[in-house]
Amino acid sequence: MKLLVRNLSRSTTEQEIRILFSAHGTVTECTLVLDQETAKSKGFGFVEMPNESEAKAALSALHETRVAKNRIRVKIAQ
Repeated sequence: MKLLVRNLSRSTTEQEIRILFSAHGTVTECTLVLDQETAKSKGFGFVEMPNESEAKAALSALHETRVAKNRIRVKIAQ
């Protein structure tokens, strides 16, 4: 299941997101969307978790939590 993670701090790294979601299950892919010109984070990314129940547990546990002073939003990617 692919999850969309929004409202990330510009300083948050892919590794930090991977660690955050790995606490809830297996993460196969973690991608932070970067600005092509500046190579800085655009403030959102995607996390791929193969086990649907783990992904849903991560979604419910992490949605609206604070990461680096920002309240992140997690939802199923369309």
